[in-house]
Amino acid sequence: MTATTAPSAAATAAAAPAIRTQQDVILSAPVRRTLAVLRYATGFIFLWAFLDKTFGLGFSTPSENAWINGGKPSQGFLNSPMVIGPFKDLFNGMASSATDVLFMLGMLGIGLAVMLGIGTRVAAIAGSLIMAMMWLAEWPIGAAGSNPVVDYHVIYAIALILFAFSYAGETWGLGKWWSNLPIVRNNQWLR
Repeated sequence: MTATTAPSAAATAAAAPAIRTQQDVILSAPVRRTLAVLRYATGFIFLWAFLDKTFGLGFSTPSENAWINGGKPSQGFLNSPMVIGPFKDLFNGMASSATDVLFMLGMLGIGLAVMLGIGTRVAAIAGSLIMAMMWLAEWPIGAAGSNPVVDYHVIYAIALILFAFSYAGETWGLGKWWSNLPIVRNNQWLR
């Protein structure tokens, strides 16, 4: 009589099909479409921040403070009265022309990546870091009369992470094409 052994965890994992598409994760087409709409809206928030701060469209940035007119987008925020609390000196000290460039490139890159549905993992990490830093810069938010724990920065970060984990860029986006590029197949973190 021969003894049989249970397959190893590695063998079981190797035999299980890998999650490769959004349809494997989210079976409902209406949910995938709703995520696509949320993805477009969230991406446009980042893209709009870039456009308004670059060209001074007069919404949150007046024309005279536009980046193309010598405005300082991140410095304006980091040195503003909105930056309060225990991290004020840290964020005031960060303000520089380098943070202006990094912030603006971040807004543009995150906005385009999320709207196009490509590089959502990288966009989720970068966007979540920016949102966390802005949240910390304004903390304690409750001092301004809103929720001291969860505000729009937290919601945007959660939405970005949801897009990455749910392969949301595949519905009404370029996510499937992007994930089939050889460089992305070989470096899944770029997905």
